[in-house]
Amino acid sequence: MRRLGTALALLGGLALAVAAMPAALAHEHPSGITDLVTPAVVRVEATAKADITLLDHLGELVHVERSYEVPIGSGTGTVVNPEGAVVTLTRVVKTDKDIAVYAANRIFAEHHKVKIPGDFERHKLSDDKLDHHLQECYPPKSATATCIVDVTTEIRIFPNIAPADAEGFRAEVARAGDEPDGPAVLVPTGRADGGAGLPTAPLAAKVPDKEGSPVAVAGFTGRPAADRPETVEIAHLQAGGGGGSGDGGRRFKDPEGKADEPVKLGALVDKGLLGGPVIEDKKGEVVGLLVGGGKEARMIGVREIATALAEAKVPARRGPIDAAFEQALTRFHTRYYGDAVPAFQRVLELYPGHVVAAAHLKTSQAKRGTAEDEGTKRAAAGERAGTGAGMPLWPFVAGGAVLVAAVAAGALLLWRRGAAQAPDPAEAGTVETGAPVPEPPIAIPRRPPVDEGANPTVVVGRSFPALPKIVPGDAPTGSGGPSTGSGGPVLVARGPGRPDGTAPNGGDTGPGTAGTGTNPGAAVQKYCTACGMRLGHAHRFCGFCGHPAEA
Repeated sequence: MRRLGTALALLGGLALAVAAMPAALAHEHPSGITDLVTPAVVRVEATAKADITLLDHLGELVHVERSYEVPIGSGTGTVVNPEGAVVTLTRVVKTDKDIAVYAANRIFAEHHKVKIPGDFERHKLSDDKLDHHLQECYPPKSATATCIVDVTTEIRIFPNIAPADAEGFRAEVARAGDEPDGPAVLVPTGRADGGAGLPTAPLAAKVPDKEGSPVAVAGFTGRPAADRPETVEIAHLQAGGGGGSGDGGRRFKDPEGKADEPVKLGALVDKGLLGGPVIEDKKGEVVGLLVGGGKEARMIGVREIATALAEAKVPARRGPIDAAFEQALTRFHTRYYGDAVPAFQRVLELYPGHVVAAAHLKTSQAKRGTAEDEGTKRAAAGERAGTGAGMPLWPFVAGGAVLVAAVAAGALLLWRRGAAQAPDPAEAGTVETGAPVPEPPIAIPRRPPVDEGANPTVVVGRSFPALPKIVPGDAPTGSGGPSTGSGGPVLVARGPGRPDGTAPNGGDTGPGTAGTGTNPGAAVQKYCTACGMRLGHAHRFCGFCGHPAEA
């Protein structure tokens, strides 16, 4: 009963403490935030490099070498793990145009001084001999080819950092989609940005299926720079499926009809937001990638992104920078600017180029200690409460006292009710808890100690059959059997002769009979007095039980 009363008292005190806890500590993550994703948004640029050698043998044999860089695509990507893996669209990093044809047109026009457009089409010349050599320069390579072409693709990632990185870092395609609007996975091959890695974006579990679900799209219209920050635009999803590329993706539609969102987002795709993340409004997670262009924009869903990552064997995960940044964002968006300052400083220690953390740190330092700082407001409210201003504390104190008194009264009542019950006679002599005291165990009689002086031999039980005991007076007269007289029986083993223990010549083989009988010079056979085993002539101890032979 005492334990029950103590537990009730503790429960009452806990309820009082929870009731007095400041309401500011119980808040939800801010809604409509894109800051979780924008640090992980990057610029992706893909270039094909064609090294071509023209074999001109119209006159003297001449080898002409040229190198051309051909832009394949550009757009926006999203970092999905600290190692720098990026997801974007396949057509950002892969083209169906023949780079070798472009290089052939360029080198033939430059060397032979003929007018050939520098494009990806195959052309014809009016001069039959030149045209024959031009056609032999186009791929595929043959034994009579006049051109040798080697095409490589270079992909560069430009992260969202300050100061801006003019060179970026190289990456290669780990997995490309079968369709141009399918997701592609890139992995870095160049430098690493420190032990903490890169900021990453969280991926959602599914696409919102509600009509008019608010989202945001983010990306870069060029390489990140101080005068070219990321572009963020608000949009809404039209009702539909999960956003598979096979069904054309998920479309956008303003539920109020105030803006033509497909046209607005299509223009952003053409400016560089192709493949950019589509961010869910409530949790700030990536739900898809932006596709389209012109007057049409759509979204492929996060399920296709997850499938591409799985096929490329690239896991999507967060890192230490993201954990520190989320803590700082929570303080910042709840306007606890004083607490946000050291949190953002910690983020910049892990990743000095973090653009969003640096901007929010500057804002937090400017608003720390001002009227906008919730931490300052709470501290001021506490001071006013201490000086008698603001809401008085006596209602809380009185309520707590009543609660504690009620708990104590209930515990006392329960204790007295238990104490008033008459004890059961069967429980006489019990402890305070009422549990009966167990009776002492019945004493087990001990065996009397062995009188080691009564007999010269102690019988020890073994696993082999016990030897017969010889009681005094049982030995027949004249048999030569052992007898101890008044000292008790002695156990002996039969000799190696006849079954009655006598030697073949009639002598007794028992102990103490050496030199007696018809063969007085025979050796004496000794036996262990403890276990009865036969002893060797020179044995000092029994080989079976270890008992001394002389005992």
